[in-house]
Amino acid sequence: MDGNAQTPEELEMLLEDSLLLRDSKSLMALFVDGAVLVIGGERAARGEDIARLALATWDGDQTYVAAPKSVIQVRDIALIISERGINIIYRNLNRSWQYVIVCQLAD
Repeated sequence: MDGNAQTPEELEMLLEDSLLLRDSKSLMALFVDGAVLVIGGERAARGEDIARLALATWDGDQTYVAAPKSVIQVRDIALIISERGINIIYRNLNRSWQYVIVCQLAD
């Protein structure tokens, strides 16, 4: 799977696809080095632990649905607001978007 998201919305779809395919390598390519994933305000992960926490959280009946309600962008930074959380993303030097902070509600 190509992890080069050209828009914030495309990045959300790539995250959903990576989780559905259970593809930890593609999943990790969507995050910048030093990124953080927070689930329910209690569980947080960085580095390779992001893939483990994400795959454990969104498994079986619990799926991640890319459904941004609002995207606010200023230059190379964007805020994605959805019903289930808030994500901060960054456009890297290759001009593709990656997650910096993913903060989602727990089911």
